[in-house]
This record gives sequence, structure tokens and C-alpha cells, in this order.
Amino acid sequence: MKITKFSKAVSEKLDNSKLYNIEEAFNMLMNFKREAFTESVDVAFNLGVDPKHAEENIRLSINLPHGIGKEVSVLAIVNADKEDEAKNAGADFVGKDDFLEKIKGGWTDVDKIVVTPDLMAELGKLGKVLGPKGLMPNPKSGTVTNDVAKAIKELKAGKLDARVEKNGILQSSIGKTSFSEDQLKENFNALQTAVMSAKPNSFKGKYLKSVVVSSSLGPGIKIGIE
Repeated sequence: MKITKFSKAVSEKLDNSKLYNIEEAFNMLMNFKREAFTESVDVAFNLGVDPKHAEENIRLSINLPHGIGKEVSVLAIVNADKEDEAKNAGADFVGKDDFLEKIKGGWTDVDKIVVTPDLMAELGKLGKVLGPKGLMPNPKSGTVTNDVAKAIKELKAGKLDARVEKNGILQSSIGKTSFSEDQLKENFNALQTAVMSAKPNSFKGKYLKSVVVSSSLGPGIKIGIE
């Protein structure tokens, strides 16, 4: 197999057996970025939790200091009296019956959905369509609310929702390679703080097993967390 210049550079600079500090990790990540592409920067926290236990099913909702560098499309499922509020807040799609029908038919071309509590029962019937796409609104994430303007503005500003997967991995984007190193580090620190704060009081054992940061096209870089 032919070794590319990029692969050679990675193998020369990255020690897969080493745990890097935050400064080193993000400096290396930016050195590996492809100039021709703007890549997503992702972080994976390997947690010692078992999501099958309700108290260990970690779910986060956080506004990162610098957002994640992505345009977020928002659908507001509201009655007529809330339509202007949703539109003025920046919702890309606003309505009720027409969008419920579209979703029922398989339409999921949106990043986030906000719904008022009185309409959640109707939207909840479409769980088979929305659930697998991670689009079902949730009160804990602030997407089931009467204050639709606040929810929409937070989502458009880059509010982040993340939850632990079955294997104990909590993975999330923290920005783009077009961000500065400082912006990425500040976003990382904010997410790490939220992850650590979410540790269940009853949890016993090693909570944070490992942390890996990577860009879309780059290698995983292990970070040592004290």
C-alpha cells in the first residue's frame, strides 16, 4: 500500500502511545489540518457509565463559547399564535399540520425541532421517524417549551446537545479547523466541564476513561486528563 505524504507526516509526528496535554493536542491537530478543506473538529469522551441505567444515561445541553461553526436549520412546530414569534427568532420552518404530515411521510431535512408542550403529544406519535435521526425534542434540552423564541435563538447560535451512546462514548463536534486554537480549546474546556459536572452522584468507579480529539480527515489524538 502506498504511503501518502500526509500519512508519513502523521506517523512521524504522532505517538499513538502518548497522552498529550491540551496545548499539545490542539497544536498538533491544527498542524495536521488540510488547507483545501474546512474540517469538523470532534471530541470523544469514553465514559465508564452504563447508559442502560437511567442515572448514567448522560445527556448534555450546552452553549459553547464559540459555537460549532455550523448553520443550524430549525423547525418550529407551533400553533398560529406562535408563528410570528418563531419566524422573528430565526426559525427556518414554521407551522404545524403541514409539517406533521411531511414528517409522517419521512421528511427529516432539518437539524433541530422546537415544539410547544401542547403539541408534543402529536409530534410524539412520529417517534419512529424522528427518534433514529436524533430529532425528537426533549424538555431537558429546552426544545419542548412555550418560550420558542429563546429556544430557537440558542439553537441558531450553536447550542449543543450530546448524549452518551450504548458503548459509553459521548461524542460531539466542538468547531471547525477554521477556528483558532484558542477558540477550539475554550470550546473543549467548556464541554469537558459539562461532561465532568454530569457525573452521577451515585457513580462508583472510573468515570472518565479516555479523551480523543480529531478532525474529520485527521488522526485521533489522545488527551491526558487529570
